[in-house]
Amino acid sequence: MRRKNLFWDDVYKGTPPWDLDHPQPAFEALIKNGEIKPGRALDIGCGRGENAIILAMNGCDVIGIDLAENAISDAKAKATERHVKVKFVVEDALQMNRLFEEGEFDVVIDSGLFHVMMDEQRRVFAQQVHRVLREGGKYFMLCFSDKEPGEYELPRRLSKAEIESTFSPVFDITYIKEAVFDSLLSPSRRKAYLLSATRS
Repeated sequence: MRRKNLFWDDVYKGTPPWDLDHPQPAFEALIKNGEIKPGRALDIGCGRGENAIILAMNGCDVIGIDLAENAISDAKAKATERHVKVKFVVEDALQMNRLFEEGEFDVVIDSGLFHVMMDEQRRVFAQQVHRVLREGGKYFMLCFSDKEPGEYELPRRLSKAEIESTFSPVFDITYIKEAVFDSLLSPSRRKAYLLSATRS
């Protein structure tokens, strides 16, 4: 895991394109429309913590995890500065069983983590998310869609079929709908999919 940590720590020495000073609008909308309710919440791949902080500000008991120690350190400082209680931890989303009990969370969110997973990691990831959610718990995932143009290998552009094939074996999928992934490079314009799924 240390090699992965070093890569992501290097990324967070600067300001990567997804490192916004506000939450992703898709998650703000989920809170506003009541799809995300107060409860115990986990933000996987939380980065510098904007999405985790907005969950905490709306009544959730939140833990944020990320491989990047730099990001977690900055997230802790940000939460302290804003007087918001969030627990931030350096952890690998593919090994959450080391940190969390089964069924520990009511909701799990993922903003741009799944779309950097390799093919062989996807099933493991889905199983790990499934494990930490309680029965009936909700998983919300935002990723680049295959409708987003781009010449680079990462982040991956995913089809609805790829998302469904990964998560449908262990989740009941409520929807996979078109959304926007906000970034510093092109604010409010990157084409994405938003997944809503329930632990079956």
